[in-house]
Amino acid sequence: MSATNAKGVKKGRNGAIAAGDSDAKGDVLTLSEAAAYLRVEEKQMLNLVAHGDIPGRRIGNEWRFLKSGLHEWLGRAARQPGKEALLALVGVWKDDPDIDQIVR
Repeated sequence: MSATNAKGVKKGRNGAIAAGDSDAKGDVLTLSEAAAYLRVEEKQMLNLVAHGDIPGRRIGNEWRFLKSGLHEWLGRAARQPGKEALLALVGVWKDDPDIDQIVR
């Protein structure tokens, strides 16, 4: 049986969020659920997570994603490709006192 706490979140006896509660901030999604949430194919989702472009965790042979993490990822600026990314970082490093040692 599940109970509802003061915040209105349904939890089972073990404290787990009930499966029917999709508004909880810490929702954990499977690969297919995350792909549906982002409206992409599972193959594309696997490609994104394999390249580290999207936040996810592998548990055994399965992937899990935090819904809030995916939502946050959507709001971030896209990564810049190779040369552009390095050029963007140059200004960050110019005043670093340890840059000479790092380069060596």
